[in-house]
Amino acid sequence: MNYHAVILHKGKEVALKRMHPWVFSGAIKVLPDQIKEGDVVKITEPNGNFLAMAYYATGSIALRVLSFEETEINANFWIKKLTKAWEYRKHINCLNNRTNVFRLFFGEGDGASGLIIDYYDGHLVLQAHSYGIYLQRALIVEALITIFGNKIKSIFDKSSETLPKQFAGQSKNEFLFGSLKDKVIVKENNHLFQIDFINGQKTGFFIDQRENRLLLQDYCKNKMVLNTFCYTGGFSIYAAKTATEVHSIDVSAKAIKLCEENGELNAITNQKCYAQDTFDFLKDKANIYDVIVLDPPAFAKNRSSKHNAVIGYKRLNAMALKLIKPNGILFTFSCSGVVDKNLFYNTIVAAALEAKRNVKLLHYLNQPPDHPVTPNFPEGEYLKGIVLFVE
Repeated sequence: MNYHAVILHKGKEVALKRMHPWVFSGAIKVLPDQIKEGDVVKITEPNGNFLAMAYYATGSIALRVLSFEETEINANFWIKKLTKAWEYRKHINCLNNRTNVFRLFFGEGDGASGLIIDYYDGHLVLQAHSYGIYLQRALIVEALITIFGNKIKSIFDKSSETLPKQFAGQSKNEFLFGSLKDKVIVKENNHLFQIDFINGQKTGFFIDQRENRLLLQDYCKNKMVLNTFCYTGGFSIYAAKTATEVHSIDVSAKAIKLCEENGELNAITNQKCYAQDTFDFLKDKANIYDVIVLDPPAFAKNRSSKHNAVIGYKRLNAMALKLIKPNGILFTFSCSGVVDKNLFYNTIVAAALEAKRNVKLLHYLNQPPDHPVTPNFPEGEYLKGIVLFVE
């Protein structure tokens, strides 16, 4: 198959030769007149030397790499790409007798920017974060069926909210294979969770906090615990296994209902759930909680909102630090990609100074290995967490 060639300016090939998967629009010397959003292209140097296969997008990141080898992007390509991702997850034991939920494919970390696939006990939820990946859906589904066969119960496309705004109206969330006959209940470290991937946030569950939830459980024995922005209760269920009592807070009544149901699934009797704004809830809760979890949604979706995000993180953490009991434990997170580790750490330090609390750093936390970060794409490390001992 013939692909349009996109030619880079001399000297702009350096990042690609280091296998960074993005090319910015300013690096492009020659862009074919007939190129369309999502088209697969080959990237070359001015002398014609091949650099990578990619797909084109309007915007600052104009090219996103699919392969650093010259190859046709067809069903066989996706079978190889997805098989490699699945083999990696088998090596790190993602699917075992304790856990049947994990991220099967993680964008650039697995070699295809814009593609997310989560595995929920045989149900696969696919999200295209770019139009180029959206156009590859049929080939991706064909590859998944080839790889997993009758182990797949369904494949659900949930791209309508993740595609760029100008393309969102062209898609609808739908089953691309199979259907949903019963409630989906998954197991994570022997904890049970009901998953609503059709109506819930993201793909239905925050898989990236699996190891951090397990760590939290160790700190909650005989403690009074507050889990803010709790969604469907991931941290709450782990905490409740050892805590005296857990309070779960989320502004979404639907999320709180699932949080309560997840408590029942796990025979939890020491959890109280509140459908309320976290900032409002925190106003009059001084000296009640031994352990507090702050896991808010991304305060910054892009660089232009980074400053406001930092203000939000500082305000939230200062509130929690002021009210937590002496010798308390604070688990605090940011999933904003544009807020890096150093900035997040400095923001938490500023919050501690504002709250006039002495703290000790216990842990730096990040995402689990089924959300792989590679040396050629450090931007993939989006989840930052800090655990503090608060004197």
